[in-house]
Amino acid sequence: MDLTDKPKKIREGEQLDRAKIEKFLKDSIPGFRGSLVIEQFPSGYSNLTYMIKVGEKELVLRRPPFGTKAKTAHDMKREYTILNALNPVFHYCPKPLLYTEDPSIMGCPFYVMERIRGIILRRDLPDGLVFKSGDARRLCENLLDVHLELHSIDYKKIGLADFGKPEGYVKRQVDGWSERYRNARTEDAPDFEPVMAWLQENMQKDSDRPCIIHNDYKFDNIVLSPEDPLKIIGVLDWEMATIGDPLMDLGSSLAYWIQAEDPPEFQAIRMMPTDMPGAMTRDELVRRYAEKSGMRIDNPQNAFDFYYCFGLFRLAGIAQQIYYRYFHKQTKDERFALLIFAVKALEQAAVRVIEHSGL
Repeated sequence: MDLTDKPKKIREGEQLDRAKIEKFLKDSIPGFRGSLVIEQFPSGYSNLTYMIKVGEKELVLRRPPFGTKAKTAHDMKREYTILNALNPVFHYCPKPLLYTEDPSIMGCPFYVMERIRGIILRRDLPDGLVFKSGDARRLCENLLDVHLELHSIDYKKIGLADFGKPEGYVKRQVDGWSERYRNARTEDAPDFEPVMAWLQENMQKDSDRPCIIHNDYKFDNIVLSPEDPLKIIGVLDWEMATIGDPLMDLGSSLAYWIQAEDPPEFQAIRMMPTDMPGAMTRDELVRRYAEKSGMRIDNPQNAFDFYYCFGLFRLAGIAQQIYYRYFHKQTKDERFALLIFAVKALEQAAVRVIEHSGL
């Protein structure tokens, strides 16, 4: 049974000019010949991802979404730059091939990279994929270990010294996402003001071990080997990567980590099978991260509350920015209509963290 992630028909309003794309690729890639087929990977809520196929050769094209975007979001050149730097030292990175800002081709910057064929986990395990006893835990451990491997890379040695500003990173993130949320808030969204105030009052110091952070590291940005689904062979979607605080990165990842015992309204927005039998809990992941990284996290459950609460708030901000586009009819993607429920559930989860926190 073929469980590899597959593209589908392109969504209405997100079609590309096949003739212009074909000419650009054939002019840029030696030996690129044959009739070109374009399909779309339908998941994801931010940058748009297409599969370009010519004969047996498969490439992936990434471009910004249609409609109004946040000022600093969807920087294709930035994403292409980090792929170029990371690919030689972090073999999970797709190999980038082409980048252009020529508006005559698509009206926006975009880039093309090699495709990593494999399994991507969505809300539930795909039919035909069954993990035996202990496999779910091993997969969670592998997920965390690859995250740790990314955080251990010397970003200065690979030419990314100027890719981010680790000094003041935590404050910039709290202040920046607070501003972005307020700007994107619609009349049906919670105000998040108590959460933003708590984050300001309990702001943690910057890490003394800044590193490359993915900022969206989760199961559905991971590619698993079709031959061995416990083996990670790819890490995708680098658009938010930067140099920053590794615990902020882990907190952002755990915002997606919904466990079996979480409340029903939180379960309703689960996007990945993090509740499968045998999966690690958020607390277990934090403890493993601390043990393997050597990073001291005193009383992890309380000390990590800030990072987890920020992760929930940041995820709500991302969802609200996307929902804003749907609310104002800048996109026809009906999936976005449901994001308001995610924003509300994330606000409730953040409030629960605050109410039970020892900070």
